Amino acid sequence: MRNEFHQSLDALSVDLADMCGRAAELVRIASTALLEADRESADRVTFDLKRLTRLGNAVQDRTYGLLALQAPVARDLRTVVTALYIAADADRMGGLAAHIARTARQRMPERAIPDEVYPLFADMAQVATELGDLVRRTVDSGDPGLAQQVCDGDERMNDLHRELFAQLIGPHWQHGPLVAADLVLVGRFYERFADHGVEIARSVYFRVTGEQLCGPNEPRVPGPRSPAGA
Repeated sequence: MRNEFHQSLDALSVDLADMCGRAAELVRIASTALLEADRESADRVTFDLKRLTRLGNAVQDRTYGLLALQAPVARDLRTVVTALYIAADADRMGGLAAHIARTARQRMPERAIPDEVYPLFADMAQVATELGDLVRRTVDSGDPGLAQQVCDGDERMNDLHRELFAQLIGPHWQHGPLVAADLVLVGRFYERFADHGVEIARSVYFRVTGEQLCGPNEPRVPGPRSPAGA
């Protein structure tokens, strides 16, 4: 019976890694729609997000079933509980990618990104895609070291987000407040995508070690984190 239970946990981890991989692919495709005004890519995001959400719902149903029927304890309990957080965060990452694609679609056939900030958004897209793949590998391997690397990647995204604000409020901005407002939202979508990746890394770290993964100025305290926001 316990062998069957642990096989179920292994299958759960595989599906969670798959969800993270799909979220990484979604942000890559959404970024193509944004940077290249590619309508086909924008439409594909909508379709693939539905598949990600269906997988997330199935993962959550199985997780609740394991909690109810197996009464796991210790590390097994951490594995089951954090699976709920990881599934929710991965699904939200896909939703944020869909928001990026939606912004791109609203400006088509024109490109939503002016030339002045194109390199900045290209960097944000690359960081998000690489971070999403790193999150997938973190979930797949359960490696605490990879979890720390996810946090480092999030710092890079935060730097890019601050740079975006500096350009939008600078004296050389010539595209008006409406375009600036759209770009602020897109930048926020990328930032939140990275933030949810960090929450997944924190969940993996807690599952493996029983401790929180903290920043350099935070105390390390055992215990689960709070649910992630939008």
